[in-house]
Amino acid sequence: MRSFYISKLNYKHDSIIEMVPELEFPEVTKATYFIKDSVFYDLENDHTSVVMSEIQKKQKPISVYAKAAGAIFSKVPILNYRNRRKLTDTVLFKKHYKRFEINSPWNYTRYYIYPTDTILPYSFYKGVDYEYNGRIERIDSYDKQKDIFVSMQLIPRKNWDLEAEEIFKFNRFIESRKKK
Repeated sequence: MRSFYISKLNYKHDSIIEMVPELEFPEVTKATYFIKDSVFYDLENDHTSVVMSEIQKKQKPISVYAKAAGAIFSKVPILNYRNRRKLTDTVLFKKHYKRFEINSPWNYTRYYIYPTDTILPYSFYKGVDYEYNGRIERIDSYDKQKDIFVSMQLIPRKNWDLEAEEIFKFNRFIESRKKK
């Protein structure tokens, strides 16, 4: 059993700072991206003093659906979603979840939806979030042919990562200076 941190998403309004950690050393940031709407910009090396409005002017935006590292964004709907089976609600880690499962000859997958009215600018599957009045926070999947179990979790946090906080604060300062 191994756990991997795939991405750390920090958001302010409609802007996301994504920090992609090294898989073997999660305390080391491999890449940092600025995501706005459905596009992203690579903040490269000196990201703490980056002015996001300038990055948007200088770099060509890339679709988040073309991003290959960190959080992967996809428009692909959940396979066999029409064949889902509703499960009873459950409590996991002291949180109440709605659940459904999809069982196919190749995979068995269980989805955990946390009922909330909090809207995040990112999601596993936005359509499911609206339908269930919540957000998918966990997906457990078993590949029957390869005998592999994978669990993905979206873990919302109250505080930004230090690097992201520096970027947001620096940009707020720059914007306040422009207004004067």
